[in-house]
Amino acid sequence: MQGFSDIMKEHLAECDLKRCFLCKHALPDWLPAIGAHKKSFDIKKGQQLFKEGDPVTGIYFVYSGSLKVHKRWDKEKELITRFAKEGDILGHMGLGDEAFYPVSATALEPSVVCFIGMDFFESTLRVNTELTYRLMRFFASELQKSEKRMRNLAHMSVKARIAQSFITLKNQFGLDEDGYIRIELTRQDIASFAGASYETLFKVINELTASGIIGITGKKIVLLNEAQLLRLVEEDNL
Repeated sequence: MQGFSDIMKEHLAECDLKRCFLCKHALPDWLPAIGAHKKSFDIKKGQQLFKEGDPVTGIYFVYSGSLKVHKRWDKEKELITRFAKEGDILGHMGLGDEAFYPVSATALEPSVVCFIGMDFFESTLRVNTELTYRLMRFFASELQKSEKRMRNLAHMSVKARIAQSFITLKNQFGLDEDGYIRIELTRQDIASFAGASYETLFKVINELTASGIIGITGKKIVLLNEAQLLRLVEEDNL
């Protein structure tokens, strides 16, 4: 392993071989082999798992916590393409012919990830047909989401994109016991996810809170009127 993985602290707690995309879809008889080949690492909040342009070393699976996947938009901006939470796969975009990660991944909170080297992962795909099928379906879904996202960036208003971002976050992470979206993001991360400038996001958030559509407490977000948020998105698509 190279790069950022070299300075990550190895996670010593035992993996249950049940939570992640790999273990859920692999043959039960193959799980001991996964346990023997995987490595688990603790990642601090703000620490990069890998960065855009790093050589591909393998595939990561989120055991706990959450990370953002992002890429350079221009010299000074970044675009968050997706978020990953417990059970999700990371680094899969490095499976192509070019052996470099086309995106970066950074922890949003203290997280634990499992690492599988590329050689063993490819052997796993050859043996586990169900896993290969599920991975193909996952890639197809990611491609559809990516195409829709690029279409939204080109054709939706910034306000509608921000509304859509809040809905997407709620659907992916769910709500805590107080009704807030179960992830805390900086304003800059929300802006990067919506493809908006920080200044525009600040203005739109003020409008949405003044209208009673969302509520903000520090980094915590609650959707007070999700139906109105959906209308903002749908009206923009008419």
